[in-house]
Amino acid sequence: MTVTKTVTWLLAGAALTLSASAAMAQQTNLRVFVSSQHRPDVWRKAFDMYEAQNPNVKVTIETGGNTSEAQAQYLNTIMTAKDSSLDVMILDVIRPAQYAAAGWTVPFNEVIQGDAQAYMKRYLPAYAEANTVDGKVVALPAFADAMFLYYRKDLLEKHGIQPPQTWEELTAASKKIMEAEKDPNLQGLSFQGKAIEGAVCTFLLPYWSMGKQLVSDGKLSFDKDAAVKSLTLWKDFVDQGVAKKNIAEVATDDTRKEFQAGNVVFAVNWSYAWGQFQGPESAVRDKVGVVKLPAVKGGEPASCLGGWEWGVSAYSTNKTEAQKFVQYLSSPETSEFMAVNAALLPAFPEKYTDPDVTKAVPWFAEAKPVVETAKARPVTPRYNEVSEIIRTTVNAVLAGTTTPEQGATQMESRLRRVLR
Repeated sequence: MTVTKTVTWLLAGAALTLSASAAMAQQTNLRVFVSSQHRPDVWRKAFDMYEAQNPNVKVTIETGGNTSEAQAQYLNTIMTAKDSSLDVMILDVIRPAQYAAAGWTVPFNEVIQGDAQAYMKRYLPAYAEANTVDGKVVALPAFADAMFLYYRKDLLEKHGIQPPQTWEELTAASKKIMEAEKDPNLQGLSFQGKAIEGAVCTFLLPYWSMGKQLVSDGKLSFDKDAAVKSLTLWKDFVDQGVAKKNIAEVATDDTRKEFQAGNVVFAVNWSYAWGQFQGPESAVRDKVGVVKLPAVKGGEPASCLGGWEWGVSAYSTNKTEAQKFVQYLSSPETSEFMAVNAALLPAFPEKYTDPDVTKAVPWFAEAKPVVETAKARPVTPRYNEVSEIIRTTVNAVLAGTTTPEQGATQMESRLRRVLR
């Protein structure tokens, strides 16, 4: 780590530092909600740096929820109650527009110096778009994300196997390694089968890979044959013993934990998992490779766009200070700090080639094209209903209570009622 970069991080947010006289004023207490799986321990260090430069501000961290749904359920309750105890909250990329429409967050336009549109151009386009509604900047990026394929580098090298480029190749590789290793605890593939937001992406990955769209211009463009093939692909992993029988119970962080324990050959997961795979407690430290997701045979690889955003509560009694704090959290310096120390993908395009970032997380050098081409989940005011339909159908198919054909039929029928 260069001395210059270290000093830069320590001085991050200096532009936001209050004057000496203001620093003597009454202390401002900010309460920040951070999802429990997104390295709150490292975010705490970033908060500490802000406090060091702003001694009149005290930041308290609140964590919770190991799925997007659990976090949203909690935050929805807080916002509905108009609870002023929470000032800043981290939001799944699918939620800023929803929270703004509900009047739960405050826009940043007044605190952004200069043209808001120009300010947002600093970020990767997908995140500038996700956080801007009708010209109002309703949230600022915490970090970018997309789905990747993690694999046991040591096992693939041991058995002379290259990282798979298709799901069919992944199946063959999994079977070969599992048969040779004869480890009853070793799974070929772990992915999200529980009825959570991750299961929406599970369905869409092969569906998109076949060149199909779910929503076009706000209207349903459902391809039933592709839907059947997508659901069948995932169910076949279970039926062939590549994925475990109870995959319908597996959430995002379950996949991370199983792979980190050394019990999985391939895992579909987000970027946050990398940092924990390299931790001192990890059974797979220095044994992990990561590549873009496989494609269906004859199709193109597709990834699901993720990412998390910082919003300021409309019920906060410290809105201005909270917005200044979020600007610091969403700055290039903090983005780099979180990339290096927590392996969270930057929302700033130039950070993917930053030498300190690529030294700490080498595969980030190849991650930018995946993030830039990752597909966003359907954009519709009724997304919550769309999500519930897809994830519950995927879950039912994987649990064996519905066939892929029945699931696709039910999905189409229910989606047509929502997206007329």
